[in-house]
Amino acid sequence: MSTDRLSPSLIRQLTILAIIVALGYLISKEMAPYLSGILGAITIFVLFKKFMVKLLNKGLKPWLAATIIILLSIFIIVIPISLIILLLSSKIQKAVKNSEELTTVVKSKLGCLEDYIGIDFLSQINTKDITGWVSDQIQGLAGTTFDTAIAITIMYFILYFMLINTEKLQEKILAYIPLSDSNIKTISKESNEIVKSNAIGIPLVAVMQGIVALIGYYIFGVNDPLFWFVVTVIGSMIPFVGTALGIVPVVILLFSQGQNWQAIGLLIYGAVVVGSTDNVFRIIVQNRLANLHPLITLIGVVVGVPLFGFIGLIFGPLLVSLFLLLVKIYKNEYGKHTNKESSGKEPKL
Repeated sequence: MSTDRLSPSLIRQLTILAIIVALGYLISKEMAPYLSGILGAITIFVLFKKFMVKLLNKGLKPWLAATIIILLSIFIIVIPISLIILLLSSKIQKAVKNSEELTTVVKSKLGCLEDYIGIDFLSQINTKDITGWVSDQIQGLAGTTFDTAIAITIMYFILYFMLINTEKLQEKILAYIPLSDSNIKTISKESNEIVKSNAIGIPLVAVMQGIVALIGYYIFGVNDPLFWFVVTVIGSMIPFVGTALGIVPVVILLFSQGQNWQAIGLLIYGAVVVGSTDNVFRIIVQNRLANLHPLITLIGVVVGVPLFGFIGLIFGPLLVSLFLLLVKIYKNEYGKHTNKESSGKEPKL
């Protein structure tokens, strides 16, 4: 009789594990479009956790304190972001209607540059293709509205129960984390710093740079300065793109309208004044928050935007940072132990 036969208890264990994995996959697959809502709930929870404790210490009921925080977050986060999206959508839709005419004007101005440098590149530009691409992007943006509404609803349901059950939730999570107490404290501290750095630091620096750019837009008489302010803020959150996302198109538009001196002035202002403020603002903010490497931010944006849309500018770097933190924790928890078992002594540094 073979001794290699699997025991019934092991078969049952593997069966249950397979069912758990299969159900977990199905749940994760269906919840993937709304992952931003889950991350949003975690982010708001981290940002308002201390405020929740203060409200509870003042004698407020947990449900009332949670409701106050939810309403506060709606006014601080959801409403401003919604207004920004509405502003961008209305302006972009207006631009789509006139995009072919605008592209034709820009092409005529670039024709002068083509004649000067002697290289034919304008023949490759098809105004209809550009208009069609922009229209497709607008339709795609409109199609995500329903998913966004569901994600926000899920976010606040999760946030509410996280706030009113903070202690129980913490106990449950700690019970299932296969890490030592010291590493749990490390991951808790660093993840809080990462969340604050991404949720506060990145948007704050972007808004500060946007304000500096907005001053320039008013100085040089740019049309729709508030719209370009929003575009500049969004660009500032994208590594290696930065405020150029807002300033360069404005400069091109000024040239196309024959405002050459204003265009040159804004170009210099953007490169010298707005560009130099980036380092100053980041130093000021990073002295108070976690200092993220630019590569983490870049990879985070590349990963986050396809996953979460616009809000991936914040959640993308957060996701990458948490991944690197878990790798670090795994190394601290199991790496040294494995090395000790294989070599019998501490590895030399």
